Amino acid sequence: MSYTIYLVEDEENLNELLTKYLESEGWHVTSFLNGESARQHIGQSPHLWILDIMLPDIDGYALIKEIKNEDPDVPVIFISARDADIDRVLGLELGSSDYISKPFLPRELIIRVQKLLKLIYKKDAPDHKKGLSVAKYRVFESLREVYEDDKKISLTSKEFDLLLLFMNNQGRAFSREDILTHVWGEDYFGTDRVVDDLVRRLRKKMPDLKVETIYGFGYRMLKA
Repeated sequence: MSYTIYLVEDEENLNELLTKYLESEGWHVTSFLNGESARQHIGQSPHLWILDIMLPDIDGYALIKEIKNEDPDVPVIFISARDADIDRVLGLELGSSDYISKPFLPRELIIRVQKLLKLIYKKDAPDHKKGLSVAKYRVFESLREVYEDDKKISLTSKEFDLLLLFMNNQGRAFSREDILTHVWGEDYFGTDRVVDDLVRRLRKKMPDLKVETIYGFGYRMLKA
């Protein structure tokens, strides 16, 4: 499987070197030289982030908070010229999976990435033949999990409930009020605009779903 990796490293020569090593393993690498350019791609669901802590604008700690807020399950490896124990502990507390101190051999990074990807994406992967197919995704209702190839897509509880509603009623039009009742329950009190936000988030995470907007009414998922 070809994994997608986002690399954030402001030292241009090191960025290019690490990119070449990572791509030599058959992985697709998108590299960034600063935090702000990387921030624009948060939510695009790579398989792995590699973050330098010391960046010229936004530091790695601020970035990982935003990354984990959008995708709690995506693994992150920190790289840093600082080798202080407090940095390692803080990184772990913020959700990093590993920490490498500079200077390091590029091959060391490759080995750590290989082990982490295998651990995250191969362990406990369900039998895709048993899942329900919708578009390019496999949905496991009892596990409440969704996969695209071997990559797990992280959905919130309400996002998954909305997906099931659409999947089990393909072609049927739902008003915003219908969706509120099915996903939030009859006792929900608030604006129906939360439905628009929920649909937007589901489309962003699963862009190949054919969810159609019925203007002035609601939504429906077209049959594949």
